[in-house]
Amino acid sequence: MKTNIFLSIFLSLVISINTNAQEKPTREKYGNTLNLGVGLGYYGYVGHFTPYGTLNYEIDIVKNFTLAPFLGIYSFQNHYYWGKPDKPNFDPSYHQYSYRTTAIPIGVKGTYYFDQLLKLPSKWDVYAAGSVGFVYKSVVWDNDYYGDRNIYRNTSPLYLDAHIGAEYHLNEKAGLFLDLSTGVSTFGLALHL
Repeated sequence: MKTNIFLSIFLSLVISINTNAQEKPTREKYGNTLNLGVGLGYYGYVGHFTPYGTLNYEIDIVKNFTLAPFLGIYSFQNHYYWGKPDKPNFDPSYHQYSYRTTAIPIGVKGTYYFDQLLKLPSKWDVYAAGSVGFVYKSVVWDNDYYGDRNIYRNTSPLYLDAHIGAEYHLNEKAGLFLDLSTGVSTFGLALHL
């Protein structure tokens, strides 16, 4: 009896998947999308929010799923107090130095759209996504600083980010999006090509 129930459920599932697989996936009417965003990112080793810019190009892969190669950039200035190690901190050799960090994350973002599942009006897209990539970092110090320049010893070059977001389509060629994530949240313009 249990085997018959299991077999019936299994066959129903196979028939259902096969029927859905034979349907032609409908493309979103907006097509591939170029997303330009600006926002704020919080990076733990910085300790504060920093401005961020991003660019990605979404390519339709299958129904409700896109992949988007992305490129981002953030830059900030920070300060460091340094003097001669053999002198006490009140010695005049101690000075405040500054350095500028520029980081460029590069990778790919996979996005799943819930529009059909939630039966949303065509003007709206709601999604969940994940990004993976690498971060290239560059640090430039004041010219007269001769101390330890390796301030990011424990930071990984691996870039991981989880997103939720929404886009409002202004027309068939443009939309506005809000992307909230675990690292960088952005607001921007989506251009449908």
